[in-house]
Amino acid sequence: MFVQQGRKVFKEVVPMVSEMILDHAAELDLDTHGLKRLWLHQANINMNTLIGKKVLGREPEPSENVIILDDYANTSSAGSIIAFHLHNDGFAPGETGLICSFGAGYSAGTVFVQKRP
Repeated sequence: MFVQQGRKVFKEVVPMVSEMILDHAAELDLDTHGLKRLWLHQANINMNTLIGKKVLGREPEPSENVIILDDYANTSSAGSIIAFHLHNDGFAPGETGLICSFGAGYSAGTVFVQKRP
């Protein structure tokens, strides 16, 4: 049986995912403070808010850090893709966003997306 210790996972995953995002952005020479939107794993609103703060360097606006938990609950790693599907409008050419999912076993992945000119 698989058992998670919620508080422990929260305290370990937030810095791990935040650092992974920042490292990936640095590899691509992207300034995360300029990201237009974050589509994060939809498991915990507090986790998403903290990751958003660390990535953007400030409190994210609701339009920047998309939350779909109230409509779809925790859909596992698919949550970030559902959020992207529902909230990918309003991008000007050259603007960048981030899709990030994470899950059991502390697996995580990021994809930066940019609207074509």
